[in-house]
Amino acid sequence: MAEQKTPGGLHIDSDWKSEAAKEKERLAEQEQAARPGPGGEVAASFVELINVLAMQAAISLGGYQGPGGERIPPNPIAAKHHIDLLEVLEKKTAGNLTEEEKRLMDGVLYELRLQYVQMVSSPRPAPPKK
Repeated sequence: MAEQKTPGGLHIDSDWKSEAAKEKERLAEQEQAARPGPGGEVAASFVELINVLAMQAAISLGGYQGPGGERIPPNPIAAKHHIDLLEVLEKKTAGNLTEEEKRLMDGVLYELRLQYVQMVSSPRPAPPKK
């Protein structure tokens, strides 16, 4: 392993250089994938898939408003289904994710599960009397 000493006293070896080159390549690929194509489309990615499923779960948890500003009522069954889909994806991709993808998957699942438990365990308001 060839070492090089910089003017500031920093030691740079060939392993560090190859790791930095790999990281630069990976970042360039991610940037290229995020650029719109000729028709304006963005290349599909694993992160985008996680975001789509997470958004569906979040909407089902009652966290968003409709286009007219009306409140979208929570739907625990749909929320659980989308969280379960993310869990299936997590299991099927185990060992094949980058650190960034794994962190994203873990964080999204943690937050959605927490919100789901809070939603189903909170007391429900009584329906209005007629």
